[in-house]
Amino acid sequence: MRVVLMGPPGAGKGTQAVVVAERLGIPHISTGDIFRANVSQGTPLGVEAKRFMDAGEYVPDDVTNAMVRDRLTHDDCAPGFLLDGYPRTLEQVGELDSMLTASGSTIDRAVELTVDIDEVVVRLVKRAQEQGRADDTEDVIRRRLEVYAEQTAPLTAVYAERGLLVQVDGMGAVDDVTARLLAALGA
Repeated sequence: MRVVLMGPPGAGKGTQAVVVAERLGIPHISTGDIFRANVSQGTPLGVEAKRFMDAGEYVPDDVTNAMVRDRLTHDDCAPGFLLDGYPRTLEQVGELDSMLTASGSTIDRAVELTVDIDEVVVRLVKRAQEQGRADDTEDVIRRRLEVYAEQTAPLTAVYAERGLLVQVDGMGAVDDVTARLLAALGA
């Protein structure tokens, strides 16, 4: 199964993606994790990505697309994958479509976690305190939510038009959200 997991920053995508991908037996591919690893290692990609991440902006499509294209060529992606944090723009949807068409596959389902925005801010501030994440100041969080609304939310319309979108309530206990996600995926 090839799944795109969407939702605003702090919706619980990363938490849910790990469990759902394991249950489905497919890799969890998180652009956020890959960016943070590159930043912590000081790679050229990490240095470039950090400038944008610190400002609450998205990393440029060309960098992100190249990274995802490379990751999808790994053998563990043959049976499917769960993308967490990609695509985030309409242009990235087109690029992902091209990548998959080249390999003779398509997205099977796009899932959007829906949440209360005030709860998201609380979650991210708490996460920043627990994990020491400098990129999660309240101002940056609010900017990231604005960017999501402007650029990423329109993707739901594309996937809905294709009959691939399912919305799942991301509020509540982690196990309850997981159960709703797995039910939406038919797993």
